[in-house]
Amino acid sequence: MPRRSRVPAVIAAVATVGSLLVAPTASAAPAPEPPEDYCRGQCHHILPPGQNGNATFAELVGHMLLGTRPPHSDDQLGKYDALVAGYPKLTTDTIREFFNDNSFGVPEDEVERRYSPREDVTIVRDETAGIPHIYGSTRSGTTFGAGYATAEDKLFLMDALRRAGRGEVTPFAGGAQANREMEQRFFAAAPYTEQELRRQIESVAASGERGRTALRDAQSYVDGINAYLEKAHEGRYFPGEYVATGHVDPVTNEGEIEPFELTDLVVLASLVGAQFGGGGGGEVQNAIARMSLHERFGVQRGERIWQAFRAENDPEAISTIHDGQSFPYGNSPENPKGVAMPDPGSVRPQQLVFDRTGSAAEPADDPARPEAHNPEPAGDGAEALRGMFDDGLFPEGMGQQGSMSNALMVSGQHTESGHPVAVFGPQTGYFSPQLLTLQELQGPGISSKGASFAGLSFYTLLGRGQDYAWSATTAAQDIIDTYAVELCDPNGGPVSGDSNYYLFHGECLPMRTVERDNSWQPNLGDDTAEGSYRLMSFRTRYGPVTHRGTIEGEPVAFTTARSTFLHEVDSIIGFQKFNDPNAIRSARDFQRAAHDVNYTFNWFYADAEDTAYFNSGANVVRQPHVDPSMPITSDPAHEWQGWNPANNTADYAPFAAHPNSTNQDYYISWNNKQAPGTAGASPAKGAVQRGDLLDSRVRGQIEAGDPFSRVELVQAMADAGVTDLRAERVLPDLLRVIDTAPIADPDTRRLVDGLRAWLADGGERVEAEPGSRRYAHAEAIELFDAWWPLLVRGEFEQAVGPEAYRAMTEVMQINESPSGWQNREPDLHRGQGHQGSAFLAGWYGQVSKDLRNTLGEDVPGGFGEPLCAGGDAESCRSMLLDTLDQAAATPSEQTYPGDADCDAGDQWCADAIAHSRIGGIGQDLISWQNRPTYQQVVEFPAHR
Repeated sequence: MPRRSRVPAVIAAVATVGSLLVAPTASAAPAPEPPEDYCRGQCHHILPPGQNGNATFAELVGHMLLGTRPPHSDDQLGKYDALVAGYPKLTTDTIREFFNDNSFGVPEDEVERRYSPREDVTIVRDETAGIPHIYGSTRSGTTFGAGYATAEDKLFLMDALRRAGRGEVTPFAGGAQANREMEQRFFAAAPYTEQELRRQIESVAASGERGRTALRDAQSYVDGINAYLEKAHEGRYFPGEYVATGHVDPVTNEGEIEPFELTDLVVLASLVGAQFGGGGGGEVQNAIARMSLHERFGVQRGERIWQAFRAENDPEAISTIHDGQSFPYGNSPENPKGVAMPDPGSVRPQQLVFDRTGSAAEPADDPARPEAHNPEPAGDGAEALRGMFDDGLFPEGMGQQGSMSNALMVSGQHTESGHPVAVFGPQTGYFSPQLLTLQELQGPGISSKGASFAGLSFYTLLGRGQDYAWSATTAAQDIIDTYAVELCDPNGGPVSGDSNYYLFHGECLPMRTVERDNSWQPNLGDDTAEGSYRLMSFRTRYGPVTHRGTIEGEPVAFTTARSTFLHEVDSIIGFQKFNDPNAIRSARDFQRAAHDVNYTFNWFYADAEDTAYFNSGANVVRQPHVDPSMPITSDPAHEWQGWNPANNTADYAPFAAHPNSTNQDYYISWNNKQAPGTAGASPAKGAVQRGDLLDSRVRGQIEAGDPFSRVELVQAMADAGVTDLRAERVLPDLLRVIDTAPIADPDTRRLVDGLRAWLADGGERVEAEPGSRRYAHAEAIELFDAWWPLLVRGEFEQAVGPEAYRAMTEVMQINESPSGWQNREPDLHRGQGHQGSAFLAGWYGQVSKDLRNTLGEDVPGGFGEPLCAGGDAESCRSMLLDTLDQAAATPSEQTYPGDADCDAGDQWCADAIAHSRIGGIGQDLISWQNRPTYQQVVEFPAHR
């Protein structure tokens, strides 16, 4: 946390602007009774750190000076953190110590505040968590109230995110390196013009009555945001970050907080979709790695290794659907046509940044630099806020595509009550304020409670209705293809690799450019020099250009064709139905509504009688001969079936072709494989994946004939959430190789015994004593953290060669540890630590398969001949022992580098979750846990 500064002038500034302290209280008539709640007190949820994400200037100063925080800004953090130590003794009576009640309504003795921002809506805040319960006498009043309440809680966050989605962070918050990286990342993914944003709104509105209703709901929501924005600015209780970023003068109140528009919602939807709702797009990296293996081993052997590494349909992979159904999608055909393999060494990224001046011309920071979560404040008076965003408004690593959620559901035939039980939620990262916001919505055609992304909360996106609950995990099936577009010269001359003309159906067309001219000045919230640059996206009808290269010597551009491009808000219809009690009366109703969501999510549903699963997404129908894992030649014969380049529409897989199921014995999802036949877009969905941790615990209890309770399902989730996947699933294979002969050296034998003891104790990363900040088996855990990158490199690099090994790490990093280290070498990948989510991406299954090959086992989907240390079993064992000794000699400071939160070598701290600030209020560290950010515990005893 930031050090406290004594700044006398701050006190004077706070006195001058004392009216910024709190918003005025508005009176309101009592809210109407909510509809009947069929959960009967058996629905709970949690979302750290707290509901309130706004802080006035005075509250920011108080936080800097005294460490205080505004009410409800951190009151869910302690409950969330406590589950790590408390889950083994969890009971039905103690569940509220770790989760908040998620019932409809607020008992009168628990009302904190009641007010009406408009005559057709009443908002009631509960005293437990400050959640807004919004009751509209009209539909418009309901969504207006949602906008008003969300702005009360998350205005600055919403404002910052709409800038990020447009690629315009630096003019808003300064030219810090992290700000530039953030705006570049999202601009590259969705380089839209304002006209295209408006056109998406018009398209949904023209789709039918539900589309028109959605447009009216969204407009009322925006009106609510702007009503609060105007009152807060006039009343001087707006978020203090507007002072820190120089947008409003703290004394005169002069300055502007720009009103929201409908197009801002499209921007926010595209940001969320890019972060959590897409899949595919790594085809260029796949091609480079595959070619490297072919060059090393020849086509036949190289292809066997590539297919085993790729794990497209690994026969050993667990999947969410296991009832005998198969759902083929995204698979590579045996004899593909139209594969566009680049010439070796020819590929280079498409330039995105042009015309650098000032600080924009400075070299980028070292990618291995530890990130700063809580930079220190400095200065005096209003200048006390100077430096708050010196390292950028957004944390490093934000904006990289995420896949970080889990779900556990057990059908009524395997529960103590006879009713389904669910524990599920999305993992959206840990931020202060949180990207999600909580709410209850009650109005004509809307009845829900749960979480939504701030700025999109006119509907509840994940939560519960009157007698059902739902949640989602990121699915990431492949809806993004890479096309190799032949470059041309419009005058018929020689073609350069830098040409901005391309061939489309025989015509030489100019690429379309979308630009952002961003400039910034030093201001109160930015200590960098002034500067400017231009962001420029080059777009073809096959999508934005991401790389350039050559194929057989001819220059090409590689483009990203995404099925949701220009359709970011189409999913609004599905979410509208989720909130409509008349639309959702059964599991099948919910599945049909989920089919209207075009982002790639796994949807889970539970009511008193049924469970259901559906995998949503705009799954394009490809030509049967096309390999979606490789770049594709841009030719009509290889395009998506029914593709219309004018509006990027195509033929899509029908409902029945999407993985779907009802009342399976149990469902688990941790971003694992959806169903047999559904190809993974990432090599992570193979023989060992973190979904195994959930599957083994739930399946084992069901096979033992032991029915589940809510408490036991929470315990299964929590136990998996503190377990090291590598220890539970790969360490046994490592030990079996080592145990093929006695260990001569006593020191090495002691190291192995320590690992064996950790595994026997569950392979968990938990404190020896609650609050001690020291792990049980700390030495074994540190040894294994240091060993993993050494053993993976030793196992594979000698066999495949340095060039292919490096190319394969660009397809998938070898590790995703809680502390953030990925491939160990700083020039390859430095992961973002302190984010909780771990063990998604990594060579876990690949290591396991090869070790079992080395032991002489017949491994389905394996590499064939062993690769480990060149393929010799004795050499493989020697390599493991040698690298284990090297790991033991690795200094703790190297395994756990220090950063702004932690001293170098502090193991617990390196793993610990830090809520990255997108604003001025920081949070305390909490224990590592691999768990959804927002989580529900659900068991409905009754149904409408």
